[in-house]
Amino acid sequence: MKKLMSTSLIGLILLGVITFNESVAGARAGERVIHLTAKKFEFTPGEIKAKKGEVIVLEVTSEDVTHGFNLPDFGVRGDVKPGAVARFRFTPDKTGQFTFTCDVFCGSGHEEMSGTLTVIE
Repeated sequence: MKKLMSTSLIGLILLGVITFNESVAGARAGERVIHLTAKKFEFTPGEIKAKKGEVIVLEVTSEDVTHGFNLPDFGVRGDVKPGAVARFRFTPDKTGQFTFTCDVFCGSGHEEMSGTLTVIE
């Protein structure tokens, strides 16, 4: 009985370590990971907040078609393909409100696909 409990406990600990490692893949100590979902014709969440100087990792996924992610004020740009996670690492160096957009045509309504990054001190 003790051996079974011990084996079960070790298994649960290993499962927890594997799950934890998968959830922070791509992130380093001191980085903040923000998950975004792109789908016709919106980003969710549509507004994200960050602190100036905070290292941000955006993990963006698509629920439908290939989208673009463009945050030009911080030089962030890339394609977001269905079934994959696009990671964008950057450090905001100024405060204010900044618009991010889909810059890959994804259908009628594409021109409205945008969101806001608000950076505070």
